[in-house]
Amino acid sequence: MARQFFVGGNFKMNPISREQKKTLVKVLNDADVDQNVEVVIAPPAIYIIPLKEILRGDFKVAAQNSYIKTSGAFTGEISPAQLADAGIPYVILGHSERRTLFHETSKIVADKTRAAIDAGLSVILCVGETLEEREAAKTKQVVEDQLKPVIEVLKEADWSKIVIAYEPVWAIGTGKVATSAQAQEAHADIRSFLASAVSPSVAESTRIIYGGSVNAGNCKELGAQKDVDGFLVGGASLKPEFIEIINAKRA
Repeated sequence: MARQFFVGGNFKMNPISREQKKTLVKVLNDADVDQNVEVVIAPPAIYIIPLKEILRGDFKVAAQNSYIKTSGAFTGEISPAQLADAGIPYVILGHSERRTLFHETSKIVADKTRAAIDAGLSVILCVGETLEEREAAKTKQVVEDQLKPVIEVLKEADWSKIVIAYEPVWAIGTGKVATSAQAQEAHADIRSFLASAVSPSVAESTRIIYGGSVNAGNCKELGAQKDVDGFLVGGASLKPEFIEIINAKRA
Protein backbone atom coordinates (compact mmCIF):
# COMPACT_ATOMS: atom_id res chain seq x y z
CA MET A 1 0.00 0.00 0.00
CA ALA A 2 1.40 3.38 -1.00
CA ARG A 3 1.99 5.76 1.88
CA GLN A 4 0.22 9.12 1.43
CA PHE A 5 2.72 12.00 1.26
CA PHE A 6 2.44 14.19 4.37
CA VAL A 7 3.48 17.83 4.81
CA GLY A 8 3.22 19.48 8.20
CA GLY A 9 3.73 23.18 8.88
CA ASN A 10 4.98 23.85 12.41
CA PHE A 11 4.50 27.58 13.04
CA LYS A 12 6.25 27.26 16.44
CA MET A 13 5.72 30.51 18.44
CA ASN A 14 4.74 32.50 15.33
CA PRO A 15 3.15 34.76 14.18
CA ILE A 16 2.75 37.35 16.92
CA SER A 17 -0.55 38.86 15.81
CA ARG A 18 -3.99 37.66 14.72
CA GLU A 19 -3.68 39.81 11.62
CA GLN A 20 -0.49 38.03 10.54
CA LYS A 21 -2.19 34.71 11.23
CA LYS A 22 -5.03 35.67 8.86
CA THR A 23 -2.49 36.65 6.18
CA LEU A 24 -0.76 33.24 6.47
CA VAL A 25 -4.09 31.44 6.23
CA LYS A 26 -5.09 33.46 3.15
CA VAL A 27 -1.93 32.29 1.34
CA LEU A 28 -2.82 28.68 2.20
CA ASN A 29 -6.49 29.05 1.28
CA ASP A 30 -5.70 30.63 -2.10
CA ALA A 31 -3.02 28.10 -3.06
CA ASP A 32 -3.25 25.48 -5.78
CA VAL A 33 -1.97 22.34 -4.05
CA ASP A 34 -1.48 18.68 -4.84
CA GLN A 35 -4.65 16.96 -3.61
CA ASN A 36 -2.73 13.71 -3.04
CA VAL A 37 -0.86 15.27 -0.10
CA GLU A 38 -2.07 15.32 3.49
CA VAL A 39 -1.40 18.84 4.79
CA VAL A 40 -1.44 19.62 8.52
CA ILE A 41 -0.86 23.08 10.04
CA ALA A 42 0.33 23.49 13.66
CA PRO A 43 -0.20 27.04 14.94
CA PRO A 44 0.48 28.31 18.48
CA ALA A 45 -2.10 27.13 21.02
CA ILE A 46 -3.89 30.48 21.20
CA TYR A 47 -4.65 30.30 17.45
CA ILE A 48 -5.60 26.62 17.09
CA ILE A 49 -9.40 26.97 17.09
CA PRO A 50 -9.70 30.35 15.30
CA LEU A 51 -7.29 29.13 12.60
CA LYS A 52 -9.23 25.90 12.15
CA GLU A 53 -12.41 27.95 11.64
CA ILE A 54 -10.97 29.91 8.69
CA LEU A 55 -8.62 27.30 7.16
CA ARG A 56 -9.61 25.48 3.96
CA GLY A 57 -11.41 22.20 4.60
CA ASP A 58 -8.86 19.93 2.91
CA PHE A 59 -6.10 20.98 5.35
CA LYS A 60 -5.98 19.68 8.92
CA VAL A 61 -4.83 21.40 12.12
CA ALA A 62 -2.45 20.13 14.81
CA ALA A 63 -1.48 21.21 18.29
CA GLN A 64 2.23 21.63 19.03
CA ASN A 65 2.04 19.83 22.37
CA SER A 66 -0.34 18.10 24.79
CA TYR A 67 -0.12 16.67 28.31
CA ILE A 68 -0.23 13.14 29.75
CA LYS A 69 -3.44 13.78 31.73
CA THR A 70 -7.03 14.35 30.61
CA SER A 71 -7.81 17.10 33.12
CA GLY A 72 -6.78 18.45 36.51
CA ALA A 73 -4.47 20.91 38.26
CA PHE A 74 -1.85 21.26 35.51
CA THR A 75 -1.49 24.99 34.93
CA GLY A 76 -0.50 25.92 31.39
CA GLU A 77 -0.98 22.47 29.88
CA ILE A 78 -3.37 21.32 27.13
CA SER A 79 -5.34 18.11 27.51
CA PRO A 80 -5.48 15.71 24.55
CA ALA A 81 -9.19 15.26 25.34
CA GLN A 82 -9.70 19.02 24.94
CA LEU A 83 -8.00 18.88 21.54
CA ALA A 84 -10.11 15.93 20.43
CA ASP A 85 -13.30 17.67 21.59
CA ALA A 86 -12.31 20.77 19.60
CA GLY A 87 -11.96 18.67 16.44
CA ILE A 88 -8.16 18.91 16.29
CA PRO A 89 -6.96 15.60 14.80
CA TYR A 90 -3.18 15.82 15.31
CA VAL A 91 -0.59 16.79 17.91
CA ILE A 92 3.20 17.17 17.54
CA LEU A 93 5.07 15.41 20.35
CA GLY A 94 8.77 15.04 21.16
CA HIS A 95 10.01 18.00 19.11
CA SER A 96 13.66 18.65 19.84
CA GLU A 97 12.79 22.09 21.22
CA ARG A 98 10.54 20.39 23.78
CA ARG A 99 13.23 17.84 24.58
CA THR A 100 16.06 20.37 24.96
CA LEU A 101 14.43 23.59 26.22
CA PHE A 102 11.75 21.96 28.37
CA HIS A 103 13.67 18.82 29.38
CA GLU A 104 11.12 16.30 28.10
CA THR A 105 12.57 12.80 28.28
CA SER A 106 11.72 10.03 25.82
CA LYS A 107 9.64 8.45 28.64
CA ILE A 108 7.57 11.63 28.98
CA VAL A 109 7.15 11.78 25.20
CA ALA A 110 6.00 8.14 25.23
CA ASP A 111 3.45 8.83 28.00
CA LYS A 112 2.16 11.87 26.10
CA THR A 113 1.88 9.74 22.96
CA ARG A 114 -0.13 7.07 24.80
CA ALA A 115 -2.45 9.73 26.29
CA ALA A 116 -2.95 11.40 22.90
CA ILE A 117 -3.85 8.12 21.19
CA ASP A 118 -6.20 7.20 24.04
CA ALA A 119 -7.97 10.54 23.45
CA GLY A 120 -8.40 9.71 19.75
CA LEU A 121 -5.65 11.96 18.38
CA SER A 122 -3.01 11.14 15.79
CA VAL A 123 0.60 11.96 16.70
CA ILE A 124 3.48 13.49 14.76
CA LEU A 125 6.30 11.92 16.77
CA CYS A 126 9.65 13.70 16.47
CA VAL A 127 13.05 12.02 16.84
CA GLY A 128 16.56 13.03 15.88
CA GLU A 129 20.20 13.39 16.89
CA THR A 130 22.45 16.33 17.77
CA LEU A 131 25.51 17.24 15.69
CA GLU A 132 27.79 15.74 18.35
CA GLU A 133 25.86 12.46 18.21
CA ARG A 134 25.97 12.36 14.40
CA GLU A 135 29.72 13.03 14.35
CA ALA A 136 30.15 10.16 16.83
CA ALA A 137 28.19 7.89 14.42
CA LYS A 138 25.42 7.46 17.00
CA THR A 139 22.44 8.57 14.91
CA LYS A 140 20.87 5.10 14.62
CA GLN A 141 21.31 4.36 18.33
CA VAL A 142 19.96 7.73 19.50
CA VAL A 143 16.85 7.49 17.34
CA GLU A 144 16.17 3.91 18.42
CA ASP A 145 16.56 4.94 22.08
CA GLN A 146 13.99 7.71 21.49
CA LEU A 147 11.58 5.27 19.83
CA LYS A 148 11.88 2.38 22.31
CA PRO A 149 9.77 3.93 25.13
CA VAL A 150 7.03 4.72 22.59
CA ILE A 151 7.11 1.18 21.21
CA GLU A 152 6.73 -0.13 24.77
CA VAL A 153 3.46 1.77 25.40
CA LEU A 154 1.78 1.31 22.00
CA LYS A 155 -0.20 -1.62 20.67
CA GLU A 156 0.43 -2.60 17.06
CA ALA A 157 -2.92 -1.13 15.94
CA ASP A 158 -1.97 2.27 17.45
CA TRP A 159 0.75 2.76 14.84
CA SER A 160 -1.86 3.71 12.23
CA LYS A 161 -2.17 6.95 14.23
CA ILE A 162 1.56 7.74 14.22
CA VAL A 163 3.65 9.76 11.77
CA ILE A 164 7.36 9.72 12.66
CA ALA A 165 9.25 12.94 11.96
CA TYR A 166 13.01 12.45 11.71
CA GLU A 167 14.52 15.83 12.54
CA PRO A 168 18.30 16.02 12.97
CA VAL A 169 18.65 18.65 15.70
CA TRP A 170 21.69 20.18 13.97
CA ALA A 171 19.56 20.96 10.90
CA ILE A 172 16.59 22.63 12.62
CA GLY A 173 16.56 26.35 11.94
CA THR A 174 20.28 26.38 11.20
CA GLY A 175 20.10 26.38 7.42
CA LYS A 176 22.09 23.13 7.46
CA VAL A 177 20.23 20.28 5.82
CA ALA A 178 20.85 16.57 5.87
CA THR A 179 21.75 15.49 2.35
CA SER A 180 19.12 13.42 0.61
CA ALA A 181 21.39 10.39 1.13
CA GLN A 182 21.71 11.10 4.88
CA ALA A 183 17.94 11.53 5.19
CA GLN A 184 17.26 8.33 3.26
CA GLU A 185 19.74 6.36 5.38
CA ALA A 186 18.19 7.56 8.66
CA HIS A 187 14.64 6.89 7.42
CA ALA A 188 15.59 3.41 6.16
CA ASP A 189 17.17 2.65 9.56
CA ILE A 190 13.97 3.75 11.33
CA ARG A 191 11.83 1.59 9.04
CA SER A 192 14.13 -1.39 9.58
CA PHE A 193 13.95 -0.87 13.36
CA LEU A 194 10.13 -0.72 13.27
CA ALA A 195 10.09 -3.97 11.28
CA SER A 196 12.05 -5.81 13.98
CA ALA A 197 10.71 -4.01 17.09
CA VAL A 198 7.02 -3.78 16.07
CA SER A 199 6.18 -5.62 12.83
CA PRO A 200 7.01 -5.58 9.11
CA SER A 201 3.49 -4.34 8.26
CA VAL A 202 3.80 -1.38 10.66
CA ALA A 203 7.22 -0.58 9.19
CA GLU A 204 5.79 -0.64 5.68
CA SER A 205 2.72 1.49 6.44
CA THR A 206 4.14 4.08 8.88
CA ARG A 207 4.98 7.40 7.31
CA ILE A 208 8.45 8.73 8.15
CA ILE A 209 8.82 12.40 7.30
CA TYR A 210 11.90 14.64 7.30
CA GLY A 211 12.30 17.92 9.15
CA GLY A 212 15.27 20.25 9.32
CA SER A 213 15.59 23.37 7.16
CA VAL A 214 13.37 22.01 4.37
CA ASN A 215 12.81 24.66 1.70
CA ALA A 216 11.66 25.07 -1.90
CA GLY A 217 15.19 24.44 -3.15
CA ASN A 218 15.78 21.04 -1.51
CA CYS A 219 12.29 19.56 -1.12
CA LYS A 220 12.08 17.80 -4.50
CA GLU A 221 15.32 15.86 -4.07
CA LEU A 222 14.52 14.96 -0.45
CA GLY A 223 10.95 13.98 -1.36
CA ALA A 224 12.17 11.68 -4.11
CA GLN A 225 13.91 9.36 -1.62
CA LYS A 226 12.31 5.94 -1.21
CA ASP A 227 11.73 6.21 2.56
CA VAL A 228 11.00 9.95 2.84
CA ASP A 229 7.21 10.21 3.08
CA GLY A 230 6.94 13.96 3.48
CA PHE A 231 8.15 16.86 5.61
CA LEU A 232 7.68 18.67 8.88
CA VAL A 233 8.47 22.26 7.95
CA GLY A 234 9.40 24.99 10.44
CA GLY A 235 10.47 28.44 9.28
CA ALA A 236 9.55 27.90 5.63
CA SER A 237 5.93 27.15 6.63
CA LEU A 238 5.58 30.89 7.37
CA LYS A 239 6.65 31.81 3.82
CA PRO A 240 4.98 31.50 0.40
CA GLU A 241 7.51 28.78 -0.53
CA PHE A 242 5.59 26.43 1.78
CA ILE A 243 3.22 25.85 -1.14
CA GLU A 244 6.14 24.66 -3.29
CA ILE A 245 7.10 22.23 -0.52
CA ILE A 246 3.54 20.86 -0.36
CA ASN A 247 3.75 20.35 -4.13
CA ALA A 248 7.20 18.68 -4.03
CA LYS A 249 5.87 15.44 -5.56
CA ARG A 250 3.88 17.13 -8.31
CA ALA A 251 5.23 16.22 -11.72
